[in-house]
Amino acid sequence: MRQCYDARMFRETGGVRFRCRRVLFLACLGIGNWLLYSGPLPVRAAQSGSQAVPASEDVTRGFQTALSLYRSGRYTEAQHQLQPLLETNPSNFEINELTGLILAATGDDEKAASFLSQAVRIKPDLPEGRTALAASLVRLHRMGEAEIQLRQAVALAPQSYDTNHNLGELYIQLDRLHEALPCLKRAHEIDPADYNNGYDLSLAYERTGDLDHARQQLNALIRIRDKAELHSLLGEVEEQAKNYMQSAAELETAAHMDPSEDNIFEWGTELLLHQTFEPALAVFQAGLARYPRSARLETGFGVAQYGLGHFEAGAQAFLDASDMNPADSRPLVFLGKAYDNLSPATEQQIVSRYKRLINSGRAEASIRYYYAMALWRQGADRPNPGQQALIESLLKAAVALDSRFSDARLQLGILFADQHKYEDAIAQYELALKIDPSVALLHYRLGQALARSGATARAQEEFAVFERLRTQQTEAADKRTAEIQQFVYTLRHSHNANHE
Repeated sequence: MRQCYDARMFRETGGVRFRCRRVLFLACLGIGNWLLYSGPLPVRAAQSGSQAVPASEDVTRGFQTALSLYRSGRYTEAQHQLQPLLETNPSNFEINELTGLILAATGDDEKAASFLSQAVRIKPDLPEGRTALAASLVRLHRMGEAEIQLRQAVALAPQSYDTNHNLGELYIQLDRLHEALPCLKRAHEIDPADYNNGYDLSLAYERTGDLDHARQQLNALIRIRDKAELHSLLGEVEEQAKNYMQSAAELETAAHMDPSEDNIFEWGTELLLHQTFEPALAVFQAGLARYPRSARLETGFGVAQYGLGHFEAGAQAFLDASDMNPADSRPLVFLGKAYDNLSPATEQQIVSRYKRLINSGRAEASIRYYYAMALWRQGADRPNPGQQALIESLLKAAVALDSRFSDARLQLGILFADQHKYEDAIAQYELALKIDPSVALLHYRLGQALARSGATARAQEEFAVFERLRTQQTEAADKRTAEIQQFVYTLRHSHNANHE
């Protein structure tokens, strides 16, 4: 009989990135499931006919005392109680197993794995022992060895819910979802009412693109146990299926059932993705009333303001978000894209944030680029040689950090052309065109530099390409919408990755 334990977030251990989801790794140890974390784990009690616990009454009493101490979380006392028993009974399965579990509970998985390996050698036909060993191996990131143990556990108990579920969970952690699915499906066939396996099966279906089965499984779970996380995942399923209204409705339901920061963020960003800016603004405003120090909700609020054309309010929200989390450069990157139509005072605040980030040594290529562009705009009326040198340095640093940064190469070329360094300008334009030949402005600027350097025929060719591409360029309003969508996708997916 399996016991239910409250789930604890199992963060990525093998490279898989699921969004803030509960991914359980349960294993049967005779009297119940246990979670893969350094907390107390149930241990097998002696069964009738078992010769593992010695017949000596003193040893049996000592073992039961250690087991009781372990179950009450008194690990050091339990270990001291077991030590003399281990010295006199080194080949005893239960003593080795309990010693390993105590060490695992105290975070010493290297030693735990040693004792649990010994327990498996003593009784190789017990799937419970192999599962206990696999848990420590996973915590040590020895995933290949853990997989061997769990596969052998399934071979020993192919009709067991636990062995199938555990192996499926390991494959989820390894991002081998197509291998996880048969294990989770088999566990579901054995116990279709189990919530944890049903949830993870839904998640595996969704991540492998089997949206119909994911939807079917989630709706079945909702009928059994209606929870916010089910509606949140169902919202993702409907988003992938392009059922956008249904997706927003499910995410709204999740946020109402559980108004966590995560759920509010997911609902708000879903609205942003589909340009419903006013409802998104209301969602983020309500979220900030509940979580006033949330940088990501503040960022979402800024995107909604920007989408509505409230550029000053949006810029202030991005600045606030940057101040809340200075390590996150994304609000400042978006401000670089949305720099137009801002007051001089707001522009100066943005420049000061760029400078702060660069001085911290954490500024990536895009921040250096936008800082250069902000300085360039500020000095457009009164060029300053020192400022020009700084701008050139920032642009060169940007392309050094990211050689495929075509916008930075374009601006560096313009800077060189302004200084009459046409050969240097041509080199930058040509490098930028190798990265993105569809940018009309690049062809125009290259044509200008070629003409001024005397290459008239080539210049005419570039002007002709410019004229052809110019009619295909996105209108300003469409460009703003595209920028918003791209930024929100980045914001959303980066958040999900960081919370798994």
